[in-house]
Amino acid sequence: MVFSSLIFLYLFLPVCLLCYGLSPSLRVKNAVLILFSLVFYAWGEPFYIFLLLGSVMVNYRLGLGIGKARDIEKHKLATVFFTVSLIFNIGLLGVFKYSGFIVENLNLIPHVSLPVPKLTLPIGISFYTFQILSYIIDLYWGNVERQRNPFRFLLYISMFPQLVAGPIVRYSAIEQEIRERHVTLNDFSNGITRLILGLAKKVILANHLSTIVEAFFGGDVANLTVLGTWYAVIVYAMQIYFDFSGYSDMAIGMGYLFGFHFDENFKHPFLCRDISEFWQRWHISLGTFFRDYLLYVPIFGKRRKYGGLFLVWFCTGLWHGASWNFVIWGLYFGLFIFIEQLIGKKRIKKIPLVIRHIYSKLIIFIGFGIFYFEDFGRLLQFFKNLVGLNGNKLSDSFTLLSMQNNCWLLLAAVICCFPVYDGIQKIKLRHSGAGVAIGSAQIVLNVVLLLVSSILLVDATNNPFLYFRF
Repeated sequence: MVFSSLIFLYLFLPVCLLCYGLSPSLRVKNAVLILFSLVFYAWGEPFYIFLLLGSVMVNYRLGLGIGKARDIEKHKLATVFFTVSLIFNIGLLGVFKYSGFIVENLNLIPHVSLPVPKLTLPIGISFYTFQILSYIIDLYWGNVERQRNPFRFLLYISMFPQLVAGPIVRYSAIEQEIRERHVTLNDFSNGITRLILGLAKKVILANHLSTIVEAFFGGDVANLTVLGTWYAVIVYAMQIYFDFSGYSDMAIGMGYLFGFHFDENFKHPFLCRDISEFWQRWHISLGTFFRDYLLYVPIFGKRRKYGGLFLVWFCTGLWHGASWNFVIWGLYFGLFIFIEQLIGKKRIKKIPLVIRHIYSKLIIFIGFGIFYFEDFGRLLQFFKNLVGLNGNKLSDSFTLLSMQNNCWLLLAAVICCFPVYDGIQKIKLRHSGAGVAIGSAQIVLNVVLLLVSSILLVDATNNPFLYFRF
């Protein structure tokens, strides 16, 4: 089941909210959320629901072991439980996500011919495994207390708003709200608005941008002109942004509806002035995960600033998929962040702002080209196209016609890359007299966006979010 489906929007979510609202106590409300979360996951993964439950059960027990060992100051025993948890979780992710990739690369060695495992990737395993790891690591470091109630731990991991595509929610962020929370009228209003805005990002913007990308990158890229290649990769970058940030908005919005306050996962990343800032605004929950848990890991017995940096970006790339283009994509961004660190923030700030914006956008868009093309032959052709080495013309009628026919869609996409909603909210807070008018306009806009999105979903046959495959 996906958020951007009519059955979810008009059946699953309303029934869940009704049952949740009628529940007499927080304990029953938590039970309702667990039940609906398991139904939500089993809807698309009926077999792998047992993998999810098994992972939760194992890590719950290991977490109890770590917490108890720390309480009685048996640090070596806590380390044993912690190590077992790391091996279990990383091993589980490795088997299902990377075993085929590893065997395929081993088979490149002469005289090696191993059978390649064909395992279906469980939906959301990258997200809920990292969420579990964040709890286990924080528990081992003493940043959080162990969760003694297995059902509360299950709720933390399985909560359907953020289960299959993030954001990666830290246990410390919602530890208190699992035990005690209230849904205010303001929370409910903000939740509905974020939910609808996220839906519109996905259905109105991302889905239509994807048809442009498919028209250009879906066929033989060798036939594309320079302008056509740049046009397609820029559109693809916006498609990825609206698809993933749309999902995050819907997740955060639904969190509000149930009394949870998840951290933001995107903060208008295309407004960045350098690559470091881009990654402070893009997929924030993943970036902070690697920064907090991996950046300062000792390498060969010592913390190494730049070694840790490239380890982080190697893992960031590999996390996105079992393919070398993702690894190259991660190291590509790591290289530019390394260069920016060498230059220093003070020197970078002296560079004219226009140049910094042009530089950062060029690097970002080329990076998304690396992200798109898993086949190295097509990736090399993409690079040739960018600078006109494919022998084709600078532009063609197909590209110009696409830009003309989609001008309003492209304009809307560009405008929505800016903090329009945030700006309106600030005006609403600063000018109390405008609050009623802005609130009324917001209600009308919500209704219109929901109706348009619903109409577009009627004929949609397949409407998955891109990050489901990660």
